[in-house]
Amino acid sequence: MSSDKQDTNVVSIAKNREASRSPDKEEAGDVVCPICFGTGTRLEEGKGAVICDCRRTNSASRALDAARIPPRFRQCSFHNYYPKHESQYFAHSFASRLVDDYPAVETGLLFMGPVGVGKTHLAISVLRDLIEKKGVACLFYESGSLLKAIQDSYNPISQTSETRVLAPVYQAEVLVLDELGASVPTNWVRDTLYQIINTRYNNNRLTIFTTNYLDEPRTQAETEAEATPRRSRKFSSERIQEMTTLEERIGTPLRSRLYEMCKKVMIEGEDFRKRLDQRRSDSARV
Repeated sequence: MSSDKQDTNVVSIAKNREASRSPDKEEAGDVVCPICFGTGTRLEEGKGAVICDCRRTNSASRALDAARIPPRFRQCSFHNYYPKHESQYFAHSFASRLVDDYPAVETGLLFMGPVGVGKTHLAISVLRDLIEKKGVACLFYESGSLLKAIQDSYNPISQTSETRVLAPVYQAEVLVLDELGASVPTNWVRDTLYQIINTRYNNNRLTIFTTNYLDEPRTQAETEAEATPRRSRKFSSERIQEMTTLEERIGTPLRSRLYEMCKKVMIEGEDFRKRLDQRRSDSARV
């Protein structure tokens, strides 16, 4: 770039800065970046005009909003995940390594374990880092909420459609599907989940799952199932309670697909919500 052109750019940027500091904006209470004064560019020695850090921050904030991360989990990060069990250390390592290696990642993660061990926390930590550090378009959905949104789109008075609900789910570079298997496993639920996940599989989209259901049946439930007569193959309430493995909840075809799509990461430990409740009780006694 010639010296004259560079000087012209500098003058233009300076004028924009002065305009952005108009009394009208100050009276309106707008927060203006003290470095670029709202222009989105700043001067860097040897490079001229470059994008200001505030513009990058605003872009990441918009991307976080678009990711649909629930407000309760917006502060989840790798830095405030505190492992209490060996498996939680391993899970933290697998999750952070995925962020470091992305986009050279071929498989997602399936966080599997009991409630309260930090599965959702780690999954959202992955999304946040991918958005903030690498500018990746991500999306979060609790599986039951996604299925409900699809069902609502069938309503004639609905303001949306199944296509509009599913388009961002199919297109997101990285999707977190939380609480897989939590919905009552009807044929429609299984078929819809398979369609969603298989579409992402065919399009080479990375997906991260969390589930409370394991691949092995729980001992107590298995004993109760043996004592319960199988009166019908339909999804009766008794039969649903017997479905204690992930494969039983989502169906064999989809569980088979997940073996190829994801690395299973088992997380064990005590329910942190119980620990939190215990601390509150102890504090109340003091």
